[in-house]
Order: sequence, then structure tokens, then C-alpha cells
Amino acid sequence: MLESAGGVVWRSRKRGRRVDVLLVHRPDRDDWSLPKGRRHPGESALACALREVREETGLRCRAGDQLPTLRFRDRFDRRRTVRYWAMTPGVGAFEPTDEIDAVRWVRLERLDVHLTNPRELLVVEGLRLVTASAA
Repeated sequence: MLESAGGVVWRSRKRGRRVDVLLVHRPDRDDWSLPKGRRHPGESALACALREVREETGLRCRAGDQLPTLRFRDRFDRRRTVRYWAMTPGVGAFEPTDEIDAVRWVRLERLDVHLTNPRELLVVEGLRLVTASAA
């Protein structure tokens, strides 16, 4: 089984009345997704999530609540588990790479239009609960 981890990087705007989520664009798949990646041997899921978010977005984030875990078979029919955390952005700046060529802040209410993989909307639902309790 492949184990991955990532984050739902979010920010509050308009005095808490609006929540934006950061998506990454992967040019090899031409999709918009939540930042995530495979765990290194001996690496904790949370450490992986923070590292992957930093590598893909350029931001050093602070992890908050753990969000729903996705379990599925990938496009090569391998079992895969992806654990996510809610994250708030810290310092840093995005720089394009071969793996991630763009990032985009999207309103929480519009993620269903922008996320390529509808499975990730389950994770976003977990973020809705977190941000509602933070308001």
C-alpha cells in the first residue's frame, strides 16, 4: 500500500466571512489538486504533509486538525492512503517546478468547480467543519 499525506492550506478573508483554499496544478496530469505526496521511509504522516506542502507551494505552514483520510485504488490499481491536515499559511513564496507549475487560491464554495478529482471534496468537507468552528 502506498502512503501519502498532504494539506488543505486555507486562509480567512473578508473578516472571516470568506475562506480560500490553495490548489496546485500538476502539468503532467493537467489537473488541480490539494498538495500531497508520498511518505519517505521512517517519516511520520504529519512530517510528510508539512514537507509536501512546502515543496509544492513554497509555504511553511502550520498544521491544525487532521481531516478525513482517503483510501482508494490509484490509476495503476494500487491501494493508496492519503492523510490530510488543515493548514494555515506561513512564510514563503511559490516557485514553479516540473512537478507543480502553478498555484491558485479558490473560494471554499467554488472548489467543486476547480478540483479535478471529486474524491478530494470529501477532505474539503472536513475543512468546512474546522473553519465553521473557528468562526
